Amino acid sequence: MSTGTIRTLILAVGISLAGFLIGNGFARARSADRFVTVKGVTERDAKADLAIWPLSVVGADNTLAAAHTKLETSITGVRQFLARHGIDTSQIELTGFSVSDALANEYGPERRPTNRYIVRETLMLRSPRPDLVLAASQQIGELAAIGVVVSSGQDRGSGAGPTFVFTGLNKLKPQMIADATARAREAAEQFARDSHSDLAGIRHANQGVFEILPRDQAPGISEENQINKTVRVVSTVEYFLKD
Repeated sequence: MSTGTIRTLILAVGISLAGFLIGNGFARARSADRFVTVKGVTERDAKADLAIWPLSVVGADNTLAAAHTKLETSITGVRQFLARHGIDTSQIELTGFSVSDALANEYGPERRPTNRYIVRETLMLRSPRPDLVLAASQQIGELAAIGVVVSSGQDRGSGAGPTFVFTGLNKLKPQMIADATARAREAAEQFARDSHSDLAGIRHANQGVFEILPRDQAPGISEENQINKTVRVVSTVEYFLKD
């Protein structure tokens, strides 16, 4: 057999082998592309275990000393109000002290103001008894009856009042992730049965983001103003399919 013939045979065998390997690789690639994406959802009821309630108190008068005295009297009134409702006031922090002088405002009204000085301070209440704080917040009108000027919450618009926080999320995470993953697998197995396939390994998984939602979901109702909440997580898993 001549050298040219041998070279031709080697080239032919190489081309055939390369064609087999490439074709087999494409087959494996097409098989690997067969997967299903499923989502598993799980929810838990949760209850706030911390209440944060900023109460802004005001004292006003024509002398700074008198305005400050009124402020101190109002602060005492707020503390007594909270104590009457069973709330521990020992952890209250006083923040945001400020003084306004109406005569120092060059763009103020031409008429002399009734009260030159306005003194403000905020009582920041943190309580592990959200139920008591909620009950007290619904009776805040009692303060007006004793002459205490107070605004509840960070703003004076809708949604003002205590903020209710759930701090136990980390305790729920492991079991909720397991439940969401199990539900995702159930959905994948159902898909595999319907398509006459079997599940193989996991192609990709994303545990998702935990959400703390209001239990009662309606327009204008925010999660932070509700004691009762819903914790939700959605896990996304991709499974390979095989014949």
